Amino acid sequence: MEKIRVVIAEDEAIIRLDLRETLENAGYMVLADTGRGDEAVRLVRKHKPEVVILDVKMPGMDGIQAAREIATTEDTAVVILTAFSQRELIDEAVDAGALAYLVKPYQQSDLVPAIEIARRRHEEMRDLTDQAKTLEDRLKARKIIEKAKGLLIDTSSFTEDEAFKFIQTTAMSDRKTMVEIAEKIISEGLRP
Repeated sequence: MEKIRVVIAEDEAIIRLDLRETLENAGYMVLADTGRGDEAVRLVRKHKPEVVILDVKMPGMDGIQAAREIATTEDTAVVILTAFSQRELIDEAVDAGALAYLVKPYQQSDLVPAIEIARRRHEEMRDLTDQAKTLEDRLKARKIIEKAKGLLIDTSSFTEDEAFKFIQTTAMSDRKTMVEIAEKIISEGLRP
């Protein structure tokens, strides 16, 4: 089984070292660590980890800002680690894209479950996004093909079945997709 890759951003060196050791002992691969939020964003872009752990209070950029930037631009699950447990801060972290939240001093037994929850939530969101894109692409393709069929029916006296068959056979003989042929019918006036 491939090790899950992690980047750590924690401004307290002792906690950062403890996190690294705990994660490595639990079978994770720590790719890099830093004490700065802006550096965390750079490290995530460079290493493309599955998970990033961010402290809230850090120099350069706080963990909330870093989480927001990472969540919107990178394919990485965000875990927030902080000494603060106020509801507003938790809400802000969630709004910024954090998928799990740990309060310091954290228990080692809570760290791995928090990472796994964040990772799984991230995978579920990615799958949903991919499905939405696929459904959106299918709907878009269907609309283009329907429009092309309509044009063929209007201009070439085809039935709906004949128009569909023309698009399908032309796509196969030209080694193109049906959408590409439909687009040629619409924009270039392709006809039988």
